[in-house]
Amino acid sequence: MAVKLLSRYPWVSSPFVVSAPMRVMSGPALAVAVSRASGLGFIGPGVKTQDTTDDLEKASSLIREARASSTAFSTIPVTKSVLPIGLGFQLWADDIDVALAAVEKYKPCAAWLYAPRQGPKDFDNWSSKIRRASPETQIWIQIGTLKEAKQLLLKSEKPDVIVVQGAESGGHGRAKDGMGLMTLFPEISDAMAGSQIPLFAAGGIADGRGVAAALCLGASGVAMGTRFLAASEARISRGYQNEVVRASDGAVSTTRTLLYNHLRGTFGWPEEYSPRTIINKSFVDKQEGKSFEELKKLYDEASKAGDSGWGPEGRLATYAGASVGLIHNVQNAEDIVRNVQADALERIQMWLPNKN
Repeated sequence: MAVKLLSRYPWVSSPFVVSAPMRVMSGPALAVAVSRASGLGFIGPGVKTQDTTDDLEKASSLIREARASSTAFSTIPVTKSVLPIGLGFQLWADDIDVALAAVEKYKPCAAWLYAPRQGPKDFDNWSSKIRRASPETQIWIQIGTLKEAKQLLLKSEKPDVIVVQGAESGGHGRAKDGMGLMTLFPEISDAMAGSQIPLFAAGGIADGRGVAAALCLGASGVAMGTRFLAASEARISRGYQNEVVRASDGAVSTTRTLLYNHLRGTFGWPEEYSPRTIINKSFVDKQEGKSFEELKKLYDEASKAGDSGWGPEGRLATYAGASVGLIHNVQNAEDIVRNVQADALERIQMWLPNKN
């Protein structure tokens, strides 16, 4: 299965490392940098679906520049028309018609689908229409429960790849029925046995140790989000990025809460989902009984304070996963991908018996 998977993405090296499509923060610079480094980068959803068209145009330009100035993407056959990056959609919020127009025009190699309002029915609808618009675009679907995995097996439009997200993840994960990746992944893998659908592991993975562990669980590759928040190419404020590097002990310093969504004016997420964020004064004050109206006023003031709006004494949303304690510096995406791949391979090699 691994050989077949890599043949679909000929620029990717093993182990297969993916940068997850984080909303807004996973822009074209990050996605192209990850793919150029022998991973697979995804552009995340924009504030509005139309933003993805602009991002794909920028990504196309960056890819053309990379091809003209280096050997980047030279392993891609000239007959292959897809872009060597993926594109993510939040199904509950994105406009399918605008999304399809972008996919048909730019042909990203993969479309990552997540957070449907009507469950498998939405996945089927989006999958079939994307495949008609761009037959070479692979369908990636993110899930977080065994129930979702079993539902996908029953659908007519089965995905090309399934991303299994553990409860350690940042951003919007399962609100009430999430499970740690170490238990969740093997159970889903057992249920999917015989399906020939590659499974990728996500949630709490930030270095080569996590990648090696995921491969031992049976993953075909890994998706990392939080680690790439600390990439120099991430579309992120410096104050936010500094907080991702500073924070540690994710079990204590992060929590799942809808508070920051609401303070930012974001409503409408399906009830199954809730985001993980680094705790700061907004959450602490809420726990101590401060009214939402007062919290909102303070949040809006903090949003005008620049980088000081983040941090333990800050108030701004800092979505991140429980792996924050494993992230100690900002690096460029190429170094992150190559270091993680090399570390994982070294650790796996250590486990192999010495035949000498």
